[in-house]
Amino acid sequence: MPRDTLRLAITLSLLATPLLSACGGSSAASDEKVVTVYSADGLKGEDGDGWYDRIFEDFEKQTGIKVEYVEGGSGEMVQRAAREKRNPQADVLVTLPPFIQQADGKGLLQKYAPKGSDQVSGADKGADATWTSVVNNYFGFVYNKKELKQAPTTWDELLEGTYKNKLQYSTPGVAGDGTAVLIKAMHDFGGQKPALDYLGRLQSNNVGPSASTGKLAPKVDKGELLVANGDVQMNFAQSKTMPNLGIWFPAKDGGRPTTFALPYAAGLVTDAPHTENGRKLLDFMLSQDAQRQVSEIGGGFSARGDVKATDGNAIALAGLMDGVEVFEPDWDDIDKNLTTYVDAWKSATGS
Repeated sequence: MPRDTLRLAITLSLLATPLLSACGGSSAASDEKVVTVYSADGLKGEDGDGWYDRIFEDFEKQTGIKVEYVEGGSGEMVQRAAREKRNPQADVLVTLPPFIQQADGKGLLQKYAPKGSDQVSGADKGADATWTSVVNNYFGFVYNKKELKQAPTTWDELLEGTYKNKLQYSTPGVAGDGTAVLIKAMHDFGGQKPALDYLGRLQSNNVGPSASTGKLAPKVDKGELLVANGDVQMNFAQSKTMPNLGIWFPAKDGGRPTTFALPYAAGLVTDAPHTENGRKLLDFMLSQDAQRQVSEIGGGFSARGDVKATDGNAIALAGLMDGVEVFEPDWDDIDKNLTTYVDAWKSATGS
């Protein structure tokens, strides 16, 4: 072959290589023994003892597929996946409502019904099979049991001077649990305006924004904060190593404490670089063995209706939820109007 022809052939070969590697399923990358997970925080333990830690280790042992894990706020993970839409880096996306619906609406999730998803309640999975809950959970607050002899009971108590610069909640629109503060306030106060009026007054006690809810519990345990938002699964798991952490649910004056389901929902990313490995991981997450470990290890609630946990954590969690009214948000409305609600919150709080 003439030298110029050989040089041209090599050049064309080098130019073609990155194009092939950017195409999900059609390249050698799709055969790699790896799966990348983008996830909201809460399921990975502070000391490597969380539900993710256990099931990722078991999954790798059984399949030889290594899990690459990226963690952030619920909205942050969806935003990152959206930025990478033309060249996806994640295979599985795990986030909280309404961000899982947002991801679906942006076309970030492809249809896949994992094995066992037929045992998941219809309210806890997408009607078009683009996502399904893998760990059920509920929104809540935490308080410091050492500094406060009794947990607060109402929203109005948080306006007291005791909580000046000792209260913090994660940012609505960025963190799933932060968005949940806004959703619960709108429910408890009977609408957007009274909820924002309240949150505007609460701002004088609020330390400031936080992109991650998971970072707030350690501050509460140490006494840097007296109260913060969170969720039952994450905070229950954290309380094992944070002895001053207590869980509570705010009530409107004269009413019952309320909460709503805030499940960790997982979906297969559209054009994922390792689609088949992503399917295998989703199947594994919803397997009966993995779901039995949700309460025992993760401090959460199984997403499968046919898995009835009887371990000590499951009993304690049931007791924690006793007497708490569980309402169901209008997720379609929240998904449609989330930007409007968050902008109104920013205006009301000066954030």
